[in-house]
Amino acid sequence: MKILVTGAAGFIGFHLCNKLLDSNYNVFGVDDLNDYYSPKIKSDRIMALSANKNYDNFKFLNLDVTNFEIIEELFKQERFDQVLHLAAEPGVRNSIDNPKKCVKTNINGLLSILQACRKYPVSHLLFASSSSVYGINHNPPFNIDDNTDYPVSLYAASKKSNELMAYSYSQLFDMKVTGLRFFTVYGPFGRPDMAYFKFTRKIMEDEHIELYNKGDMKRDFTYIDDVVDAVLKIILLHQKNPDKMSNFEVFNIGNNDPITLTDLISAIEKATGKTAIKKLLPMQSGDVPLTYAGIDTLSRLIGYKPKTKIDHGISEFVKWYKKYFQEP
Repeated sequence: MKILVTGAAGFIGFHLCNKLLDSNYNVFGVDDLNDYYSPKIKSDRIMALSANKNYDNFKFLNLDVTNFEIIEELFKQERFDQVLHLAAEPGVRNSIDNPKKCVKTNINGLLSILQACRKYPVSHLLFASSSSVYGINHNPPFNIDDNTDYPVSLYAASKKSNELMAYSYSQLFDMKVTGLRFFTVYGPFGRPDMAYFKFTRKIMEDEHIELYNKGDMKRDFTYIDDVVDAVLKIILLHQKNPDKMSNFEVFNIGNNDPITLTDLISAIEKATGKTAIKKLLPMQSGDVPLTYAGIDTLSRLIGYKPKTKIDHGISEFVKWYKKYFQEP
């Protein structure tokens, strides 16, 4: 079974490549290693995959998924069985500061993949959506049939657009397509732009941390191992029982247990043995006060039940952080 993973050098992409390779898939990873955050971390992830002697079933190519011609040629040559499209320009704030890049990568990137899948069909296309599509939802937990017509950031709008694009292709061209609404994924080898990573660095370096909305926000922090487990089970479900899934599906992949930023900071303080210096600030534009994944549908289909509590997950992240940055 040959699977294409776009965004293979990204946080979720890297961990999914690891799991897929361990499960004996032939994995072809692509990524453009851009500088949205440290290209070194991205390169180190690919190096970790390429250097593993057990992973002779891994190939990697540095390319931009918005290049329609190159992507089409890649599909023509490789004839993938499945595609896991994770490449994206992430971040609410980033989409406000760099709207053109957000639209180019997120909209054109998925369109490139959809067109290639149309011309060189695959059995299943999975793509990354986001909890951001729910906007300011006042009826937690957020369920997959909730209204998502009111995104409060361009990033959220781009992901909502991805879902609409994918739905239209699934209906027009009889494609099996699954959207994955990820909820605040965290863990080792994570993204430096995310709050838990930035908080850890600043607490370790005795710098103040900025708490927007004066810290009065909750996030459904979801540990990377739970995310990987869910995605792999969705892939396996489609392989074994394709008729159990409609042409288009969308799933929440979250922890179903949101915590406050205060709880997050407490976990980091416990793991680092240091005390945070806090600076309270008003809410940022485009942000939301709560994310909370309803996971009943996924629980019924694959028995999805997140296992990792925040204290353990943050402890594992801090262990990785100290080792990676050679902190005492």
